[in-house]
Amino acid sequence: MIIEALKKSEVFSCLKDDELNNIISYFDTINYKNNETIFSEGDPSDKFYILAEGNVKVLKHTMMGKDIILEIMSPGDIFGGVAVLDNRPFPASAQAMKATTVVKIKRQDLLTIMEEYPILKLEIVKYFSDKLRDAHEMLKNIATERVERRIASLLLKLSEKVGTEKSGYRTISFSLTRQDISEMVGTTVETCIRTMSKFQKSGLVKSTDGKIAINVQSFERYLEE
Repeated sequence: MIIEALKKSEVFSCLKDDELNNIISYFDTINYKNNETIFSEGDPSDKFYILAEGNVKVLKHTMMGKDIILEIMSPGDIFGGVAVLDNRPFPASAQAMKATTVVKIKRQDLLTIMEEYPILKLEIVKYFSDKLRDAHEMLKNIATERVERRIASLLLKLSEKVGTEKSGYRTISFSLTRQDISEMVGTTVETCIRTMSKFQKSGLVKSTDGKIAINVQSFERYLEE
């Protein structure tokens, strides 16, 4: 499982099979149950995590006692990585969304293999540069776009990342509650419920086995308006 997770990762997939076999001993796997906390905001960042199976949400706790979902991770994604490299406490919490398996490596071991394989340094910079760009885009959307467009953009992005196509719809591969969506776009659950109901009535979205399926072409046209 470790090799498969590393190959899915944008950072470690640059290594050849023999190089991956050389570093596999540095990694461990750990399983988490649904809603189980992987690490909490403020914890020491002594482990670097790669998602192998399942999904993980990264949360920020606000002064008002609410949670904001910053990102939802899918297999191959790295989470908590910036804090590990910076050697500072985790700035957010990570929680399993269902039965989940992660691959982890100690900070010092990560630095060791980065010295052995310098290409990893470049890949890590590229990976987190992309993440920073995505974060800026999300903040811009929250600041300037209407709620409906923020929700539409989020669903389209998630479907592109972890979606499967069928009959003109793309189904997001994990269950997503109205509260999850509201926390990710910075709105209330009630507003999210109304917006999703509106999308369903217009055929933009539908529910498939408890998961959200979106009409990709209709969403793209909606966002182009």
